[in-house]
Formats: sequence, C-alpha cells, structure tokens
Amino acid sequence: MTTVPRLTRRLFATAVAGLAAGCSPLAMLDALGPRDRGARRVAQDLAYGPHARQRYDLYAPRDGADWPVVVFFHGGGWDSGAKDLYGWVGQAFAAQGFLVAVPSYRLVPEFVFPAFVDDAAGATAVVQAVAGRYGGNPARLAVAGHSAGAHLAMMIMLDPDYLARVGAAGIIRAAVGLSGPYEFLPLDVPASINAFGQWPRLDETQPIHYARGDAGPILLVHGERDVTVHAEDSVHLAEAIRRAGGTAELKLYPTLDHAGVLAPFSPLFRDRAPVLSDCANFLHRTLG
Repeated sequence: MTTVPRLTRRLFATAVAGLAAGCSPLAMLDALGPRDRGARRVAQDLAYGPHARQRYDLYAPRDGADWPVVVFFHGGGWDSGAKDLYGWVGQAFAAQGFLVAVPSYRLVPEFVFPAFVDDAAGATAVVQAVAGRYGGNPARLAVAGHSAGAHLAMMIMLDPDYLARVGAAGIIRAAVGLSGPYEFLPLDVPASINAFGQWPRLDETQPIHYARGDAGPILLVHGERDVTVHAEDSVHLAEAIRRAGGTAELKLYPTLDHAGVLAPFSPLFRDRAPVLSDCANFLHRTLG
C-alpha cells in the first residue's frame, strides 16, 4: 500500500471513528480520503421515492459489464448519516467488481420504525429494476450494511414481507452485515428507544426474530472490540439461522471495534484486516 503521512492517517482515523454516530468528519473523509482506482460514480441522486432522502448513488467498475449488484446501507443509529458520506465505501465495493447502490433513507425523529426499513426495501426494489441500464445483473443482487444499515439489510433479507409489499419478493440472493444490531431487547439506549419505542410488538423490530432456513446465504462480520454493538449480536444471529437450516457465515476480527470494521474499505487502512476482500469473496461466491 502507498505510504501515507502519519498525520493524514491520524486525521482520517478520527473521521472513521465518527462512523457509528454519523457525525460531520465523514464529510471530510468522503471528500479528501483516497479512493479505490478502477471504479467510479456513474449516477447521483436517483430517486426511489418522493421524500428528499429517498435518493441513491451508483458506483461501477470502469471496465466490463454484467456485474453482480450490491445495495449498501449506511449506519448512524437510525437518526443520522447519508449516502453522500459513504461514496468511498461504494467505490471500494465497485472496485471489487460490483455495481453498487448507496441510498439514503428517512431518519428519526421525523420518522420511526418501520419507515427506514420500508425505505431499504423500496430502494432495493428500484435498484434491481434499473441495474441493467448501468451494466449490472439484476438477477445477482445482494444487500449489505454497517451498524444501523446492517439492521436494515438483515430485516429485508429475513422478513420477506418488506419486499413483497413493494412487489419485489425474493430478489435478494445474499446479504452482508457489518457490526450490526440484530438482537437488542430490551430497548435501553436513546437511539433504539427513539427509533423503535413506539412500535407495539417489539419482537418485530429484531432481525433475529425472522431467522429462517430458506433465506439466501448471509455473512455476518463483527469486531471483537466493538463496545457499541457487541459481537454477540452477530454470533447469536448466525446460530439462529443455522438452527433454522439456513446458511450463515461468521467473521470475527479480534483487533477491530465498531467503526474499525468499516475502516479497511478505505485504502488507507486496507492493511488492518481483510474485511473488504472477505466480503467481496463471499459475494462473488454466493452470487455467481
């Protein structure tokens, strides 16, 4: 990897540390951080609904076509974050040979559960419908996400009703969850209380509630030093899916924390852990 001045790495690390909260240093990270070569943004601010946040960007490899499709959902505790802060993640996935959509979605406090999950399903359905225009193969589609975005990805992967309601049942073939909260009852922190506390049947807010054997293969990625969302969430969801007869792979990284799982998507931190290559290899293997 190209040598990077220590100060630059330190500043970038500070920005990455804000990932879980979706805070402003991400704007600097997205604007100034290095990007993977061999990929580019091919579309910006495409709509999947009428609300201003129901927009997505697309990233693609510079060469070829018929790429598998990945829809990546950003984190931010269901109350912050935006697609414009995660272009570096979209470009990293695209450089691995995928057409990548990065959507924004409606946030707390203006909206609460299940609005943001409905947005995840709606965005995925629209991306699947238009992927062919941009060189993607709509029959080879996966969803992925970090933190709250991983919650969205697993909800629409495991509960088929969300995609059925937008006329897109069964379009997801695989899923990747990075540092995701999948089993967090009772609600005991402001982020989850504000996002889910008004829903009368709290089990329905939990991805683990929908663990089933007939979903596509799932990769769950977690850092063992994560104190924001403990690695047990991924361990327990993997176990529940396997008990139901499904396929769930688990990757635990001993040295990574919550934001650190996403940091290796940047070329600056690619040498910290093989997170990007592990995700890309899983998706290529399962999407064909």
